Amino acid sequence: MIIFGTKGYLYQLAILTLLCGRCGNPAAHTLRKRVTKFTLFFVPLFPFSTKYATQCTFCGAEQRVTKEQAEQLQAQAAGGQGDRPYGQPQQQPYRS
Repeated sequence: MIIFGTKGYLYQLAILTLLCGRCGNPAAHTLRKRVTKFTLFFVPLFPFSTKYATQCTFCGAEQRVTKEQAEQLQAQAAGGQGDRPYGQPQQQPYRS
């Protein structure tokens, strides 16, 4: 008998202040990475799905982002915000 399946992992990459596309508030958004791995006998072997999303902490709206957008947002959170002062609301780089 062979036992196989999947297991999901959720990583919080950053917390950013963005303008929410749903509620319009400049609120904190969490940048998350969801990885689904194939398991064999309950041992995770390799990832077969990776998805990125931001979630507004004010209204709970979740917005999917591409890997490139996630890397750009993570760079902003790491201090590469350029000429913007820390804590000032930023325009959201995507809208649904």
